[in-house]
Amino acid sequence: MINELDKTDIERRLKDLYAKAALYFNRSFPAPLVTYRRSGKHAGTAFLQQNRINLHPTLFAHNKEAYFSDVIPHEVSHLLVYQIHGRVKPHGIEWQSMMSDVFGCEPNTRHTFDLGPLQLKSFTYACACGPVELSVRRHNAVMRGKQQYMCRQCGARLTRLIEQPEPKTNCG
Repeated sequence: MINELDKTDIERRLKDLYAKAALYFNRSFPAPLVTYRRSGKHAGTAFLQQNRINLHPTLFAHNKEAYFSDVIPHEVSHLLVYQIHGRVKPHGIEWQSMMSDVFGCEPNTRHTFDLGPLQLKSFTYACACGPVELSVRRHNAVMRGKQQYMCRQCGARLTRLIEQPEPKTNCG
């Protein structure tokens, strides 16, 4: 789904980011391996010990500009922070500083991409704020009694909305 021209542009963006980091820290860093695999709702993922980032090909195809301005710097920041500081909070002060001071990016931790193109199955839960969609994985954890989820706005426990089955009709 990601063509060779896009891969070239991604490599160019990575070189630019690594050049900025090298200048800022006065040292070089090894370039990461880049993979392109679907990964749920994650736009990108950094694999710290492997020095690898994974980019979601479907979300990339629908949000190219945001990938170059936000997602790629976000994942590169994770790798560089690990190489400089070791294990720290994933979106802690070191990561935030890398994003803002080194790359001049807002240190946002979540994307707001339309997930419709992913065609993910979800289950509807709700609280007083309204409906919330949970992934199959999270729904299964609730069903097994292993997990409960809370609303990010009001803090209330999410409960499953049971959809009513379609009424059956007699055709004859």
